[in-house]
Amino acid sequence: MNARGTLEVARLGTVEYARALELQDALVAARRDDLIGDTLLLLEHPHVFTLGRGADERYLLETRPGVPVFRVSRGGEVTYHGPGQLIGYPILKLEGRDRDVHVYLRRLERVMIETLAQMGIDARRREGLTGVWVGERKIGSIGVGLRRWITLHGFALNVSTDLSYFGAMVPCGIAGVDMTSVARETDGRARVEVADSKIDRAFVSVFGYARCLEADAAALWRRVDRASTGCDAQIRI
Repeated sequence: MNARGTLEVARLGTVEYARALELQDALVAARRDDLIGDTLLLLEHPHVFTLGRGADERYLLETRPGVPVFRVSRGGEVTYHGPGQLIGYPILKLEGRDRDVHVYLRRLERVMIETLAQMGIDARRREGLTGVWVGERKIGSIGVGLRRWITLHGFALNVSTDLSYFGAMVPCGIAGVDMTSVARETDGRARVEVADSKIDRAFVSVFGYARCLEADAAALWRRVDRASTGCDAQIRI
């Protein structure tokens, strides 16, 4: 792993999914041109279903009133985002030996595993499957995209998520998977803010950054130009 300098972390609160796509588009372009450094976006989404670029729509078993569906340029099948789920979108420039998608995915898994360990949960990988598990139950999902080795999309950690929404889909295309959350594994004692406060420490450790700073979220949002975004495959179905 190459030595890294500073990671900036932007805590954005609740952000509509389409708006978050716009922000990622703008930041990927800025990171490509070295106008910003490596940046981790931490946020929640209102209820939304998303499908990866090659996802099978049959895995979305039903729609829910008022819940939009997007097909986007990440890898993976169908997934759900909603309140109580901590979302991480890393905007990183992968260089040198870091240009390895498999290694990148395993590091994202390790970030969630170390965060969960700080919350008293023994989470693991499962051979041949992407994501993070507590026994046979899935607690963390990953779906990433790359543009000229700049990362976007990322990971979702179920903290106090309403797990009933996963019943409308075949999560990540894995039949029979049982989804879980920090709240379920700890008898309801879970808040997104607690996971949020721990995950940046894990990210810095796993990816080897020298330091972590709070990003100027307002400055990041100013980079969004609605007239020039839309590079991602933002198709609402």
